[in-house]
Amino acid sequence: MTETAHSALRPASGSPPPPRERSALAALLLPVVMAVAIGSVFIGVYLSAFHAPVPRDLPVTVVGTAATAQTVQDRLDARSPGGFHIERTADTAAARAAVEHGDTFAAYLPHAPGTGSSGPQLLHAGAHGPAVGSVLLDAFGQLAEDDGRELESTDLVPASADDTRGLSVFYTTFGLVLAGYLFGIMTFQLAPGISPARRLAGLAAFGGVGGVAVASIVAAFGALPAPFLGVAGLVALVALAVGASTMLLVRGWGVVGSSLAAVIFMTIGNATSGGSLPAQFLPDWLQPFSTALPVGVGVRAVNGLAYFHGDGVASGVVILVLWTMAGVLGLLLVERARQRRRTN
Repeated sequence: MTETAHSALRPASGSPPPPRERSALAALLLPVVMAVAIGSVFIGVYLSAFHAPVPRDLPVTVVGTAATAQTVQDRLDARSPGGFHIERTADTAAARAAVEHGDTFAAYLPHAPGTGSSGPQLLHAGAHGPAVGSVLLDAFGQLAEDDGRELESTDLVPASADDTRGLSVFYTTFGLVLAGYLFGIMTFQLAPGISPARRLAGLAAFGGVGGVAVASIVAAFGALPAPFLGVAGLVALVALAVGASTMLLVRGWGVVGSSLAAVIFMTIGNATSGGSLPAQFLPDWLQPFSTALPVGVGVRAVNGLAYFHGDGVASGVVILVLWTMAGVLGLLLVERARQRRRTN
């Protein structure tokens, strides 16, 4: 064969590589790109949320006149601009109830009316976690110190004595978020050929068994003062919401979908869950995720069930059911579309 013929058979300089080479290159680069992207999102979200957390419009009730409440707001803003949102009531009993039901993070009584104390008092809820308590005691203790007085504090809703770091609510909820993500992936890896009906039956079994298992572990440790069936039900709903959504993403977009599920539930969901700090300590752009993603919704519901007279339970159930329904219906639509393509 002449040199001219050989030259004709070689790819021209600058021409695209053959399909096999392009496929190999994509297989090499895609994991690199996706892994770096997920890691970058993780670092960016967590640094944004926790590199220097400060309260943002943390609701606190002041017992007194409107003028007194405004004075407290102004003095707090001078030290921590935008850190606290002061609400006012003239009724000490109403302020206590607001703390006990999770409607406000603390109640400040500048003059402690009807308590027999001449100094200011702070009524707070230790069940919100030690970090929140420290912020509140520091801020209002400084107000009292500036007035030459000493702050008296009362923990109206203490955390369980067996939960010294205040993390049991988070671990109770997040355990099945992680498990739901893994279930959504493994159901296709380990059983790729089963019917959608059997796959959904597996999802239901996972949620039910997982909820009972987690509630049993929590009861064994005595970590939360919450009813067994309530914990089991809420955690099962979290598991179903994450599991169904991950199944949809994996079935619809494969490895890209599983990576997206990791970002949504394991990274953003974890960071905005309120497990270590409430949503009021997050940057503004992250706060909406806390009230929309299953992790944050579940944490608030379990915490409300355990400590705050059911605060967040009803709304949490609704949101988690909607997540589950969206995942299941979306999965069925994807399966139907695939079936139509196979038969055409």
